[in-house]
Amino acid sequence: MRLADLAKHLGAALDGNPDLPITGVAAIDAASSGDLSFVANPKYASLAHTTKASAVLVEPTFPKISAATLRIENPYLAFARSIELFYQPPAYAPGVHPTAVIAATAKIGSNAHIGAYVVVGDHAVIGDNAVLLPHVVIYPHVRAGNNLLAHAHAIVREHCQLGDNVVLQNSAIVGADGFGFARRSDGSWHKIVQSGPAVLEDNVEVQALACVDRASIGETRIRTGAKIDNLVQVGHGSTVGNDTLLCAQVGLAGSTIIGKGVILAGQVGVAGHCTVGDGAMATAQSGIPGDVGPGKIVSGYPAIDNRQWLRTVALVNRLPELLRGLKSQSNKSRETVTK
Repeated sequence: MRLADLAKHLGAALDGNPDLPITGVAAIDAASSGDLSFVANPKYASLAHTTKASAVLVEPTFPKISAATLRIENPYLAFARSIELFYQPPAYAPGVHPTAVIAATAKIGSNAHIGAYVVVGDHAVIGDNAVLLPHVVIYPHVRAGNNLLAHAHAIVREHCQLGDNVVLQNSAIVGADGFGFARRSDGSWHKIVQSGPAVLEDNVEVQALACVDRASIGETRIRTGAKIDNLVQVGHGSTVGNDTLLCAQVGLAGSTIIGKGVILAGQVGVAGHCTVGDGAMATAQSGIPGDVGPGKIVSGYPAIDNRQWLRTVALVNRLPELLRGLKSQSNKSRETVTK
């Protein structure tokens, strides 16, 4: 592809040879001739001056470099769009594999690809253009919209509902029982039936080995555009807002409410019955025991305002120095008293 054609496709301003051939995409430190790369994080800005990439996506105010540049407001998004031009995922032709088991009462829309050993239960309804890859299991009474893509070993439990354009990565589980038990008088546990479905709205993606539990009563709901990373646990009865990101190993206890546009970084834990407001952010490994207001950035455990946490960490790192100073001052005071 000519660089000029790529610039036109992305809506970027071209600074360089418009006839340069672009044959692939690569990271800034691994790129070679013919590759397109990008700089979106200032941490990697210096690499733009030494990269072997033929062209680099940068912000409009980025300094001039020897490589050709495509200047655009969001280089990272533009790079993501560029990958789509050079990598095409597998295409799955419509058809049903002979080993698939589809209940007579199930309804599957047009152009579906049903892979080997897929199971679709009684009264399940799946929209058009579904791709169900090997060993996917759709329990009875599931309702799924158009363009469902379920990778191998994904499972959707009974009565759960999926909107349009939902993606389930390998071994994602939607609607497994929530962790609900009531203690009996003798100390043993009585299992609480998890009767409420998990509901995934349009354009939701649940990645590998993540679990969205069903509710004891009511529902667990993942709203439009939310993305759930690998190994995330969404507890029963929780709600996750529009376009929220739950990054790897996040855990939401039961009845948690997460607003829209929230980012919970890796290994964040949220206690049950808490509310995290719209646009809030929690940095990696934060523990959230109570409500977080809209737009707040929190860190640490218990999670506090990020700026306060940074000051606290800086002070903790100085504790050995401060302790030595206190000991020195104490020794001098004792010497003065002795004299």
